[in-house]
Amino acid sequence: MPKMKSHTGMGKRVKVTGKGKIVAEQAGKRHLLEKKSSTRTRRLTGTVELAKADTKRIKKLLGR
Repeated sequence: MPKMKSHTGMGKRVKVTGKGKIVAEQAGKRHLLEKKSSTRTRRLTGTVELAKADTKRIKKLLGR
């Protein structure tokens, strides 16, 4: 049986922490920034831990 390939696109978008949590950039800061308040755009910076519901699917894509 061939080796399992990891999803390279997902590997570029997320990071797995030492304890196995999935961390990614906060969504909503790519476009239409003019109408969003400065407070809101500042809050959207940085990384966040992804929802528990998504972790199983993402780990499967990463081959973990």
